[in-house]
Amino acid sequence: MYAVFKTGGKQYRAATGDVIKVEKIEAEKGSTVELDQVLMVGEGEDVKIGAPFLDGGKVTAKIVDHGRGDKIKVVKFKRRKNYHRTMGHRQYFTQIEITGIDA
Repeated sequence: MYAVFKTGGKQYRAATGDVIKVEKIEAEKGSTVELDQVLMVGEGEDVKIGAPFLDGGKVTAKIVDHGRGDKIKVVKFKRRKNYHRTMGHRQYFTQIEITGIDA
């Protein structure tokens, strides 16, 4: 069984046992979180779709780790104006392990 859920402004597809990186969640490492913005739950032909969210649907996950992603370069440049700026950015993430899916 898999679920499509929303957290941090993004949507993720996950099944039980998957380890995925999501936007930063304010919780302690090793704790359990419940993600209740479930958009879809399904397995094979049996698919339930919410409008926009499923009533009573939730995804439980255990927080594995917190960290920061790879550095990206942000470049601002205007030609012929002698203007250029270079900055870097590293996005915070939380790595979670999906432990249960309820429809």
